[in-house]
Amino acid sequence: MALTFGGADVANPNKAKGTQWESDVRDYLNAVLGLVDEYGKFLDPFDAHNVRRPAQEGARDVGDVHAVPFVLECKDVKRPSVPTFVRQAEVEARHAGFPYGVAVVKVRRSNVRSGKVHVGIRTWTRVRLALGMGAREFAERYTFTASLRGRDTARWYMTTELDSFARMLADTRALCHAQ
Repeated sequence: MALTFGGADVANPNKAKGTQWESDVRDYLNAVLGLVDEYGKFLDPFDAHNVRRPAQEGARDVGDVHAVPFVLECKDVKRPSVPTFVRQAEVEARHAGFPYGVAVVKVRRSNVRSGKVHVGIRTWTRVRLALGMGAREFAERYTFTASLRGRDTARWYMTTELDSFARMLADTRALCHAQ
């Protein structure tokens, strides 16, 4: 059975769900950041800050969504493997030449703004320091919660919702413009 996505038949329903989630995340961030008009069209199509879904080329995946300076690895799965997704996002950010990679996991039967954004502890610390915030202030401002699994810090991550991530993204971009 083939599903229809964007007017075309898609043979793999899981691929179609994943593609839809990537598009939903992109569209939400563009709207919240004020980069599109009421019809979803870019106000400035050439603005480097527009959130985009890049074309995949070659063997080196560059992530699902680019929201400068972040690469987002979007997942719509029943059983998330968050540490694996976060590592994948960080590798893909390096491939794309971006400083930060995060995983965005869909929450079933919830609005896109409720999607969970998972950030590796090292990336979380780098963003926090770039914004000049202490750990408590940063966690409270962007409503992060911690998942500290065992002694291996590579498996530690922080989680927030997509709406809070959008505020952090806007603040990070404002800081870059100020410098």
